[in-house]
Amino acid sequence: MKHKILIADDEAEIRNLLRLYLENEGYDVTEAKDGVEALRLLRDEKPDLCLLDIMMPASDGYRVLKELRETSNIPVIFISAKDADSEKILGLNLGADDYIAKPFDPLEAVARVNSNIRRFYSLGAASGAVKESVKIKDLELDIESCILKKQGQPIELTSVEYKLMELFMTHPGKVFTKQQLYEHGWGDEFFLADNNIMVCISKLRSKLSDDPSAYIKTLRGLGYRMEN
Repeated sequence: MKHKILIADDEAEIRNLLRLYLENEGYDVTEAKDGVEALRLLRDEKPDLCLLDIMMPASDGYRVLKELRETSNIPVIFISAKDADSEKILGLNLGADDYIAKPFDPLEAVARVNSNIRRFYSLGAASGAVKESVKIKDLELDIESCILKKQGQPIELTSVEYKLMELFMTHPGKVFTKQQLYEHGWGDEFFLADNNIMVCISKLRSKLSDDPSAYIKTLRGLGYRMEN
């Protein structure tokens, strides 16, 4: 099955370049030239991944991402001329999965798309049987539909948060280092500051419980583990 990619950018040259390389890689591609059109296509076309510019007319990328995360946790890669660390951290904290600064190498962009698609849609894939769901305490992770529920109620997660929860819940009691979480959540070919992992864990904990250590415990100097 071909995966569908949405390119949302107000620069036609950027859209055309990315379309050329992504279609050559075998993806179906759809385009939006502003934030309003991007939200419509995200709703109607249901792409598997979105390449999202920050500075767009009608509605900027940050607003598009906020609205998207209310209903979907598909991978989102920001593409922007804003290259400051603060901009990257803001985007990641809002729920983006990756960040590419303009100007960029289109081959690198395709590699990042491939990595995010592979890591998100191949979760739980193995040569043997795949568990359909995992339960720990009052949490249930539906691996097939990529949905986490607490006492039967769904919890909204970004794709990175989902990847980490999938790792934790399929290996309860196992300690994962920050490097292991980084490799599983973001991809080992990309560098993210250590602070981003801590921020992600903190956001996960706040979504799961008022008690920070109720589900994910910190082992100082070692890493994190899921309590079972």
